[in-house]
Amino acid sequence: MFRMLKGESIAEVQKRFTHIINHPMSLGKTFDKEELNIKILKCVDRTWQPKVTAISESKDLTSLTTASLFGKLREHELEMNRLNVQESEDKHVRSISLKAVKHKSKQDSSDESEEENLSLLSKKFSKFWKRNCNKDSNKERYGNKKTSDFNSNNYTCFGCGE
Repeated sequence: MFRMLKGESIAEVQKRFTHIINHPMSLGKTFDKEELNIKILKCVDRTWQPKVTAISESKDLTSLTTASLFGKLREHELEMNRLNVQESEDKHVRSISLKAVKHKSKQDSSDESEEENLSLLSKKFSKFWKRNCNKDSNKERYGNKKTSDFNSNNYTCFGCGE
């Protein structure tokens, strides 16, 4: 009654199968390789049928280990996924996409323009505030000196001493 679930990967099937088989094996039950392999090949989806037929006809199921059987199935799954991705990319490249534009009502556009105006006003006010606050703090830090206080008579030349 073990079956591969819809949308299940081979790795998940292997995990479930191994978990189910390990319980009877821990109690002393032995299984033939061929019996396990046949059970695995019968449990997979119908989409796997060509691969199942190829494996069962080309390989001796008595000598094939379950790990190598799952390895072959995983390999096939990866190849099928790669082909599906490639096909979807080919379809995506050929398709034409059109951008839809939603027409706005007058009220929506007026609300948005008010929000934009408010945003612009707040940005300008914050810039103004930063500039003015920095001027006031610089005056306090360096003193409020006028240009008339800076007289060239107060300075001496480093080179000649005058």
